Amino acid sequence: MDPIGDDLLRIIRPEIGYREGPGRHSKFGEWYAANVVQDPQYETAPWCAMFVAWAAERAGVQQYVGQFAWTPSQARWFETNGAWSRTPEPGALVFFDWSGGKDIKGIDHVGVVESVEGGTIHTIEGNVDRVWLKRKTRDQSKVVGYGLPRKVKEHLAKKDDTAPQQTGRIEVRPALAPASTALTDASGTLPVSMETAAVAGLLTFVLGTSFVLSRLRPRVSAGRHRRRNGRAERRNGGGSRGGASLLPAGASEQDRAGGPKTLRVSRPDWAHEPYRADRPRSVTGLASETRAPETRALETPAPEAEARRAA
Repeated sequence: MDPIGDDLLRIIRPEIGYREGPGRHSKFGEWYAANVVQDPQYETAPWCAMFVAWAAERAGVQQYVGQFAWTPSQARWFETNGAWSRTPEPGALVFFDWSGGKDIKGIDHVGVVESVEGGTIHTIEGNVDRVWLKRKTRDQSKVVGYGLPRKVKEHLAKKDDTAPQQTGRIEVRPALAPASTALTDASGTLPVSMETAAVAGLLTFVLGTSFVLSRLRPRVSAGRHRRRNGRAERRNGGGSRGGASLLPAGASEQDRAGGPKTLRVSRPDWAHEPYRADRPRSVTGLASETRAPETRALETPAPEAEARRAA
């Protein structure tokens, strides 16, 4: 018999005849809730798998049997570790699907194989008839498969053999590329290839040069401009551009010859006419409709002027 299975059965046999307490409470669920998951709801949960976990821990073989409360997860764990079989043997865990299915997802129950006789298996199972821990004789029609603890042990041993060996604080590192050297710090634990150092230095130089050039780039004056007759004028400047006067087309000769100076003020974008200092502004900033008496006289309607000339 498999030594792991023998140790497991040695712990299980004295428990035959155990019955769960009131409220579906079991000592196996209580142990699992306190030591594996720290969750009190497992104290009254179905306990066939928790019983196996309890026995494995008592036998010191839990790393080869697993500690599960959900039977499909335990079967999948055996499969992942290369320890899933369709052939029974003493000491193996046997997984059942009461509907007769053969898929791990449909597993309902688990027990431990005590012996095998032809197509019949003799088992010890917990939570039988929902309350008992007892021996059972079963055929294999409801069996989905078997988990073999000895195969788990072999699988783990192979993983340990292929894992990198370490002694003390020695660390295994990948080899450097051919024709390259390494830089290390004072402790010798941070290897850096010469190629990596050169690339880092070049990148630092490029970034530094770009920063210096950006600081030396000439700056454009920040004056504000506005559009007038399709050309841009600076709001904060006077005079003319290209010899052309900046006065409006209807300005008087006095204005052009040096009369009251035209002032430029900040006005809304829709205001295109210059402000005259000798004219009061309205609330909107435009020239007032009020005219000087002499100005109004010059603006007499044409029909009245003709009547005076005729008289």
